[in-house]
Amino acid sequence: MAEETQKAATPEAQTSATTTEEVVVAEEKPAVIEKETPAPVPEPEPVASEKPAVVEEADAVGEGAVEEEKPKEETTGEVKITQSVSFKEETNVVGELPEAQKKALDDLKQLIQEALKKHEFTTPSPPTPKEEEEKKPAETEKVEVKEAEKTEAPSASEEPKTEEEPKATEAETEASTPPPPPPVVEEKVEVKEEKVEEKVEEKEEEKKAEPSAAAETVVAAATEVEKVAAVDEDGAKTVEAIEETIVAVSAPTTEEAAPAAEPETAPAEEPKKEEEAAPDAPPPPPEEVFIWGIPLLGDERSDVILLKFLRARDFKVKDAFTMIRNTVKWRKEFGIDALLEEALGTELENVVFTHGVDKEGHPVCYNVYGAFQDKELYQNCFASEEKRAKFLKWRIQFLEKSIRKLDFSPSGICTIVQVSDLKNSPGPAKSGLRQATNQALSLLQDNYPEFVAKNVFINVPWWYLTFNKMISPFLTQRTKSKFVFAGLSKSTETLFKYIAPEEVPVQYGGLSRDGEFTVADSATDVTIKPASKHTVVFPVSEACILAWELRVLGWDVSYEAEFVPSAEDGYTVIVSKTRKVTATDEPVISDTFKIGEPGKVVFTIDNQTSKKKKLLYRSKTKPISE
Repeated sequence: MAEETQKAATPEAQTSATTTEEVVVAEEKPAVIEKETPAPVPEPEPVASEKPAVVEEADAVGEGAVEEEKPKEETTGEVKITQSVSFKEETNVVGELPEAQKKALDDLKQLIQEALKKHEFTTPSPPTPKEEEEKKPAETEKVEVKEAEKTEAPSASEEPKTEEEPKATEAETEASTPPPPPPVVEEKVEVKEEKVEEKVEEKEEEKKAEPSAAAETVVAAATEVEKVAAVDEDGAKTVEAIEETIVAVSAPTTEEAAPAAEPETAPAEEPKKEEEAAPDAPPPPPEEVFIWGIPLLGDERSDVILLKFLRARDFKVKDAFTMIRNTVKWRKEFGIDALLEEALGTELENVVFTHGVDKEGHPVCYNVYGAFQDKELYQNCFASEEKRAKFLKWRIQFLEKSIRKLDFSPSGICTIVQVSDLKNSPGPAKSGLRQATNQALSLLQDNYPEFVAKNVFINVPWWYLTFNKMISPFLTQRTKSKFVFAGLSKSTETLFKYIAPEEVPVQYGGLSRDGEFTVADSATDVTIKPASKHTVVFPVSEACILAWELRVLGWDVSYEAEFVPSAEDGYTVIVSKTRKVTATDEPVISDTFKIGEPGKVVFTIDNQTSKKKKLLYRSKTKPISE
């Protein structure tokens, strides 16, 4: 590898690597500034500038602590907000945890072990208080219906009795003479009532002595009451006598309903006997539950999984256990294992994809929302509930496959970095995309805890701050502490804070693409001052082939290259004539030069604009094949 040197701007590059950078968003729409911290979120303050500022969250250290906000620098037309360059994650090595966290982990393991013995992860969980409250009205309605049926049953049995009585009344009235004076009628009625009561009492006593003949006795009593009324000397039958007859007949029927209900409760005693006999049988072995291919207990990787749930619930053991149980239940209902093998198409492979790693070794996942400007793609993904469900399945499948590639060992990398590109995003007016996003956020936060090390939003438009404020209440403070926002003009610079240029795709300002160079060939980035030149020198000590890649973000500069031999009598060779490179030209200049003698290749970048320029370059040598 040839030695690489640089003349100008090198001290600036070194300085920028050790100081905090600033995000500047220069847009034409007003916006607000919002700084997320673990403390209660302050109300947004209006910005005096017409250009919106984008909020960038500080690092999550410990339980979501963030770096102190530094004073804002006053500039014309811009608002600058500081952000930290790197972020840290808590250790997953159990021996390095604080004592309180170790105890919480042990307590959680104990709860899980007991649950596995009782098969609580495979058996339906008891209803929550909310579910019980929802069931109460339905159960009350059922009880009322049963009671109504019971009260209707006696009245149904009375109908034949009441139909016969009017017939007897008609027969009596035909043979009867005109009613006597009222005083005589009252005396006779009273006498007959006493006789009726005596008869009914006698029959009730007989019924008690002979329970098996209760029904026949009731019928006989009713018949005799009717006969007594029919043999009235004056042939008169009052309403009171009829009522006595009805009461005497209906009373036993309600008593008959009680014995009839007894056989229904008898079978309920059988399960109790079975439950009493169950302890005699050997208990079933503890169940085995896996999540992301890792058992909940019995593996060093299991501790890493459990720590994720504990951190998501602030090390509240019962809450973490409930979250694990709900996640296991959701994975079964959603069919995660079958989903991994399902073919869901390839039309979204350029919308969500994994590319390279960040400076800490986390895989980087890119989400390109601007792709949904394609009306056909948008309709295929969000036009209906069914299509949104399919998109959600595809997104969950992609995440599951990405998680399976992580290293869950205590010292391994088990989180990812999300980069969300909002350039040309359809916006909040698209209800289908908004609904799918909310559903995805809810599922990811409830069932995939602590899998995102950093969430970087780039090319953020002015309206997104309002949208972010809407979804913010649904996110935990720990989740929000990992957010980073950058506007259009600072997106690439923000990415370089976390991801090396050789790992960033070309479309986002990096050098990563298919070609001669790989991510193993590191790149150098420097800043060229306005109205200045910058020279890059590649010394060569022997004959070889020199290959290089060069890129200036935004270009609009002049570029030239030449070879200068070490010999004093040698001639300078022009490798590339001076030419103007614009932003519409090829983003990366790649070239090779065959060198037959010691010397150096010199590149000169002339920045005549009033803005700083970011220069990226890398090179390597190959032997000349004979």
